[in-house]
Amino acid sequence: MTATFDLDSLRLTADGLIPAIAQAETGEVLMMAWMNRASIEETLATGQVTYWSRSRQALWRKGETSGHVQRLIEFRVDCDRDCLLLIVDQTGPACHTNRRSCFYTAVREGEEVELMAPEA
Repeated sequence: MTATFDLDSLRLTADGLIPAIAQAETGEVLMMAWMNRASIEETLATGQVTYWSRSRQALWRKGETSGHVQRLIEFRVDCDRDCLLLIVDQTGPACHTNRRSCFYTAVREGEEVELMAPEA
């Protein structure tokens, strides 16, 4: 079944935002960031993933300064339409700490453990 995507069907927060999970084609979760209507439209139009920076209150074109860009492979919407899953081709590390994933720590037996070091 196919249908035209209706951006208005998404359930945005009161601030007009929706959480977006970036995932590599391998299934590895890379990061979570926020999107708004403008960033979704730009991402779908260009194929270059663009988020909304809450701290800067501006569009955040992933990798614009670092070169660690995300190319959109697939744009998915969850069943409640209040979260996005972006399957991406990630160039370089996804995390601003220079790690492949922002999820680089785990809690094991009450201790926080670092799972990966920053890339060189």
